[in-house]
Parts: sequence; structure tokens; C-alpha cells
Amino acid sequence: MTSLLWLIPLALILGALGLLAFFWSMRTGQYDDMQGAAQRILIDDDKPIVDDEPEDTDGADRPGDEPSDGAGPR
Repeated sequence: MTSLLWLIPLALILGALGLLAFFWSMRTGQYDDMQGAAQRILIDDDKPIVDDEPEDTDGADRPGDEPSDGAGPR
């Protein structure tokens, strides 16, 4: 029975905090543009990633590369 004396006010306080957080989010404009965020995720305006380093086409070992044992990639 004594636990109810703690739990009921605690529930009321947490509910009041949630309500205050909701009103705070309404005042700061969190829900002003609900469609814009949903549409921006669908727009593909990212540019392709271009690799600046030329690819190693001759297969020669260079300093700093791991030594090759001739077994090829695993």
C-alpha cells in the first residue's frame, strides 16, 4: 500500500514532464514541416564518389604494399 503512495505521484510527475516536453516541441517548431522531411529522404541529390587515386594496373609491388606470395586474393 505504501508503494502506491510513491508510484501515483511519480506517475503524475512523469506524465506532466511528458506533456511539458510535447508543448515545448510544439513551440520550437518540431512538427512544422512533416512532409518536407519525408520527401527529402527520397530525393537523390548525392554526387557519385570519385576515386582520386589511379588504380594499380601493372601489378608491381610498391614500397608499403604487403608482400605478395603469388597465391592471389583470398
